[in-house]
Formats: sequence, C-alpha cells, structure tokens
Amino acid sequence: MQSVARSGEHAIELAHRAVESGVDVLAMLGGDGAAHAGLQACAESATAFAVIPAGTGNDLATALGWPKTSLAAADAFASALVSGSWGRLDLGRVEGGAWFATVLCAGFDSAVNERANRMRWPRGPKRYDLAILAELAHLRARPLVVETEHERLELDATLVAVGNTRCYGGGIPVCPDADAGDGLFDLTVVTAAPRALMVKMLPRLRSGRHVELPEVLTLRARSVRLGGDNDWVAYADGERQAELPLTVTSVPGALRVLVPE
Repeated sequence: MQSVARSGEHAIELAHRAVESGVDVLAMLGGDGAAHAGLQACAESATAFAVIPAGTGNDLATALGWPKTSLAAADAFASALVSGSWGRLDLGRVEGGAWFATVLCAGFDSAVNERANRMRWPRGPKRYDLAILAELAHLRARPLVVETEHERLELDATLVAVGNTRCYGGGIPVCPDADAGDGLFDLTVVTAAPRALMVKMLPRLRSGRHVELPEVLTLRARSVRLGGDNDWVAYADGERQAELPLTVTSVPGALRVLVPE
C-alpha cells in the first residue's frame, strides 16, 4: 500500500491507519519530519519502522545507518526486507505530547530551526548553517532550569539539547556521545556564552568538540524537565513541539526498526 501525504498532520493520520491495519513495516520516504510523523504511529507497536532519506536533514536515517541517497537507501531497504534485519531504538516522549527519535532542543538552536523551516533555499545542511549565522545577531542568554532524577540546575543559558541520538540539523553532533540504545538522554547545555564565543564554537559543533569548552555542560538522565523564565519553544526531530516548561522521558526500545544489513 502506497500513500502520499498532503501535510504533516495527514502523514500522521496515514501512518496511524497503516499501523492499525496491521502492516508489518511502515516505510516513510522523506526527511526527519516524515520520520517524526511515522514514529508517532509505530511507537510501542508491533509494526517495524523504516525511513528512506529524501529530506533536508535526514538525521534519523543516518543514525539508523541508511545510505545518504534515496536510490541507494531504497535498494538497501529492499535487501533489508528480504533478510529481515530488525532492531530496537529508544524514543523520547514529551509529557502529554509527541514521541521523538533524535534531539529535542530549545533556545538558540530552536530559533535556528524556526528560521531554517521558513527558508526555501539552500537545500541540505547549508540551510541550517545560514540560519545559525542569521540567529547569532539576536543571541542572548535566558534563565533556564534543568531538572533530572539526579539534580536541579538553575543557570543562564543560550541553548539546551536533549539527545536520544547524536545529531540534529543535518549532521551536527550536538550530543556527540548519545546512544539510542542505552535508555538515557545525553544533555548538552551552553551557558551564557557571548556572541564571539558562539562564533568560535560553530566549527567545533561539526566535530562534536564543543563539549570540551568550559561554557558547555553535559549531563545524562532518563527524565528531564526544562523550564525557567524564558520564552523558548522546544523542537524535536526538527518539528515544533511546545513552549517551556515541559518534561521528556526516555522510553527504552520503544520503536522496532528495520535496519540495513
């Protein structure tokens, strides 16, 4: 059965219909937005999930090991179906909201997401690079509260990222040590960093070495509540979620996935 979604909401509706009909595998052709729609239906179900990359970021497809081009990924998908290559992936869950597979972020990086989503050019990771440069002009730290099962932090921050997998924004390893099979989130918090430091940090972001800077805090937790006196909006899998405060929880092995051989 093949269907073409007219919108993100329609994609979620079609995905739920397919899972409710008892399909063995739900495959989504697209980027992280399409993947995000599909996993809302497949999470904690018997239906396996696959994503064939054809979007801007394709971070989930990369995390699962699929080839970067749609044609090569389609061939790998067919081979995986024949061989029966299955795995399990942890998912994050926004309390009262959506599932997510990659990274939930708020602050500077969510503002970058909002800008990148409005842009029509260029395609691919360079769109995020340009959005980052544009948002630097509006950068300012805001009060942030981070609560986990282990600790509570109150600080001024410019961004926070909660990683189920390593990357967002088309391959930026914001949480470079995240493992979507360990039942824990990796958190990256950038404290009140001046604009000059953020510019210096950008090259390190592409290599994951930003976590070596003293202005960057890293944590690990199963559950996280983000709040504070700010107007931040959270994004997850590149999709708009809700304004802070919100709570997210890691759900081990929540998604059955088809993986390349």
